[in-house]
Amino acid sequence: MSDTETKTRPAPKAAVILTAAAEQRVADLMAKAPEDAIGVKLSTPRRGCSGLAYSVDYVSEETKFDEKIETPGGVFYIDGASVLYLIGSTMDWVEDDFTAGFVFENPNAKGACGCGESFMV
Repeated sequence: MSDTETKTRPAPKAAVILTAAAEQRVADLMAKAPEDAIGVKLSTPRRGCSGLAYSVDYVSEETKFDEKIETPGGVFYIDGASVLYLIGSTMDWVEDDFTAGFVFENPNAKGACGCGESFMV
């Protein structure tokens, strides 16, 4: 291959894999989103007794280093500062008779608080 030829690389995998249920929840959220919302964003603010928490909110503008994932129901963003804590994670939406919420399987988490509100890396 000469120095001028273009190399083709496979598209990188998303930092977080969304299950079908999580994608459907993003679609449900976007169906009732505020008018200025362009997507849903996952971040890991410092909170709780273990250090970091998962936070999912509407977002009204793109931020330069955020990861953008196109889903069938809308755009899902991952906060650029949070990506390193989330690489390889799976995000699911779980509902039962008493609770409903996003559930994360995060291989980077070294521990979590007893109530499940926060995690440490």
